[in-house]
Amino acid sequence: MSTRADSIPAHVDAVTDAPPAGVDTDASRPLLGTPGLVVPFVVAAVALALGAYPLGGTALLAAFVAAVLVLLAAIDLEHRIIPNRIVLPAAAVALLGRIALTPGHAAQYTLAALLAALFLFLPRLLNADAMGMGDVKLGLLIGAALGWGAASALALGLLFVFPVALVIVIRRGVATARRTTIPMGPFLVLGALVVLLGPGLAGN
Repeated sequence: MSTRADSIPAHVDAVTDAPPAGVDTDASRPLLGTPGLVVPFVVAAVALALGAYPLGGTALLAAFVAAVLVLLAAIDLEHRIIPNRIVLPAAAVALLGRIALTPGHAAQYTLAALLAALFLFLPRLLNADAMGMGDVKLGLLIGAALGWGAASALALGLLFVFPVALVIVIRRGVATARRTTIPMGPFLVLGALVVLLGPGLAGN
């Protein structure tokens, strides 16, 4: 027997019950309320990726990954979700693209994708709220795109979030900070972009 009061209207549940992190429950809703604000960042990421590598398959794949990463970061900031309909196909494209471009490293990119996702999943074993499943799937994309470079990307992402967490602790106190959720996606994306674009830019 349900403990929920029968007097509560059914539509209230739809408003108050938040979907699990990373779960896209409404495929028909707009992904971004203000897409015009995101377009310049996507264009900039694509331009940097195309300039970071010699023109060819690697540059095109890097541009695709950079654009998707920026889009996912914007969606996570706005909705606190990382939609399956974007991150999972993008991870598949990134992995297949890497294998096609460097077939000799197929095992590296496949294993890196799985290990990156596993690394982000482990905190959930201690606390289900510690990391969203959307972030875990983002790790899959990062690993597929960067191979062993995903380790540096994840480390940078966690490093970037530390000052934000510290400010929250200082301003709100430890007790309140522990109940405050920070969208990890944008920080993981920033770390991934540094690794994705940095080596190529440095080589120019």
